[in-house]
Amino acid sequence: MGIRTVAVYSNEDKQSTHRLKADESYLIGKGLAPVAAYLNIPEIVNVAKEYDVDAIHPGYGFLSENADFSQAVIDAGIKFIGPKPETVRRMGDKVLAREAAIAAGVDVVPGSDGPITQWEEALQFCEKYGYPAILKAAYGGGGRGMRIVNNKEDLRDQFERATSEALSSFGNGALFIEKYLVKPRHIEVQILGDATGDIVHLYERDCSVQRRYQKVVEIAPAAFLDPAVRQKIIDDAVKLTKFVGYQNAGTVEFLVDQENRPWFIEVNARLQVEHTVSEEVTGVDLVQSQIRIAEGHTLKDLGLIQDNIHCNGAAIQCRVTTEDPANAFHPDTGRIEVFRSGEGMGIRIDAANAHAGAQISPYYDSLLAKVIAHADSHPAAINKMIRALMEFRIRGVKTSIPFLLNVMNNQAFSKGYVDTSFIDSNPELTQFVPSQNRAQKLVHYLGNVLVNGPATPLVTDLKPTSVPPSIPATPLGPPPPGLRDLLLREGPKGLVKAVNARKGLLLTDTTFRDAHQSLLATRVRTIDLKNISPFVAHNMTDLFSMEMWGGATFDVAMRFLYECPWERLRTLREQIPNIPFQMLLRGANAVGYAAYPDNVIHRFCDLAVENGMDVFRVFDSLNYMPNMLLGVEAVGQAGGVVEATIAYTGDIADPTKTKYTLKYYVDLASELVRAGAHIIGIKVHSC
Repeated sequence: MGIRTVAVYSNEDKQSTHRLKADESYLIGKGLAPVAAYLNIPEIVNVAKEYDVDAIHPGYGFLSENADFSQAVIDAGIKFIGPKPETVRRMGDKVLAREAAIAAGVDVVPGSDGPITQWEEALQFCEKYGYPAILKAAYGGGGRGMRIVNNKEDLRDQFERATSEALSSFGNGALFIEKYLVKPRHIEVQILGDATGDIVHLYERDCSVQRRYQKVVEIAPAAFLDPAVRQKIIDDAVKLTKFVGYQNAGTVEFLVDQENRPWFIEVNARLQVEHTVSEEVTGVDLVQSQIRIAEGHTLKDLGLIQDNIHCNGAAIQCRVTTEDPANAFHPDTGRIEVFRSGEGMGIRIDAANAHAGAQISPYYDSLLAKVIAHADSHPAAINKMIRALMEFRIRGVKTSIPFLLNVMNNQAFSKGYVDTSFIDSNPELTQFVPSQNRAQKLVHYLGNVLVNGPATPLVTDLKPTSVPPSIPATPLGPPPPGLRDLLLREGPKGLVKAVNARKGLLLTDTTFRDAHQSLLATRVRTIDLKNISPFVAHNMTDLFSMEMWGGATFDVAMRFLYECPWERLRTLREQIPNIPFQMLLRGANAVGYAAYPDNVIHRFCDLAVENGMDVFRVFDSLNYMPNMLLGVEAVGQAGGVVEATIAYTGDIADPTKTKYTLKYYVDLASELVRAGAHIIGIKVHSC
């Protein structure tokens, strides 16, 4: 429609699709609970005013049937895309809606004359009309605050439960009680009204397939409904909405009892989740119509004349939820790893956060996606729906798709023989073979092998030799002081100063890392290094450092030696307290073979220093400065000695044979010194 959109979102919804697809989006409810954020009327209105919003569509949840919200929107000078506040208030109150229906000459189910707040009032009603009866929240819907009472003994307990649920869900615990119709069909009529009082209907929908009063599958038109009953329901819906001066979109709901008598139950003064099936069979875009009506257009302006609205074919909607049907439909949360939907002619997918990578939170309704199938007949629509549902692949969270497939394949459903007890009367709907998820398991396995290598078992069950090695004699007592003692006293700068003042060559011994890495694939155990360490500490005190840690140490220690590399560092540190330890740090890769997040590198360096590491030889094989700078910064902040190392190859004496000139290396070294390097190392690669 070419209209710019503004979204509001809670902190928990900052990655939500609706926020990312809107032209603008703003956080609301900071510090509030997730649901409370979307119920904050003043903040929502203030956002709309601050950012020059001229109309608000309330959707079909949260404040969509809140008269105070629609009034606050209008009072702020903003268009509300929905019924007038007085209509919302009148139709949202089940008692006032009943009174309006009676005044309009529409049959209503016997019920209380007004909201009731005491269980004794419910008792009086039941004594007059008998059991079963149903308790409903007077100021809300969606199945919350509803309880069936079958006898006097259960009445008080069910009343208190319904009151508590209504209070927590809608802020008002008042209830409405009416005669409970056994196994009725739930039929509703979609209507549109304009400011002139004109009303049109978009035919009926069958919403009988319900679980705990929550609709699961919706059908348009109602399959195999008696034409006379259909006409009466449609006529009553139009009669009632004209009587109350209804404007914009709404739904009038009825129950059809086993004697084929329709009874009015309520009006939903908002768009319904299942409006999609009415759109599919009539070709009318309800949301666009809502917006146009709010702009002041009449139904005739929009070409919405009753004689021009026809019902073409049949449509079915399935609500795919993140619930586990094998576990009593327990809501499931987590990250969607794989999402692939069914597609093709006659299939429509209305999805919000249904995409790979989406985080499914526990805070909101479990609806993930709506799948709508449209065909020329009810059986053909079922076949299309089955095909689409079978094409779905959703991994990471459980979904209701297996259950929905059972519903679609049920013979009674295919023949249109459904009522509100359909799910409870067919326990086989929740019996199915769990998905094997073969593809995802294979991908996880390949990913694990790709990152960690094959999980090769030890080639033998024989224990290592118990023959004690020959260790040179070592003097008793602590070893002589070395450069590490100076480092601990004076820090990295003091160490560098002392090295610069020394005459002669200082050596780094790499036996504990490079030698056994090259000769023995790093298979030397910590116990063997520990045994020789006292001799090293007493006899090699003039060493600048011992390089004894790196990527291969981590990799092999854990995967082949079944040792902890951190434990190795602590063990050797205890045995060799006087010689600085040195390790290889591959910049942003640390001791791994792929780049890690910055915070991981920083935390790794902190732990390495805490456990006894002193000198970090930071390098990148391509001299890529951003990777090196991260390593230099992390080591420096951790308190380690930074030996920034340049990888050198070529011949700087012959600039015609290489693009890496003397100036390149000097500039590189200067940049590393400015970044905080204490020592510059040169790693020569011979050609």
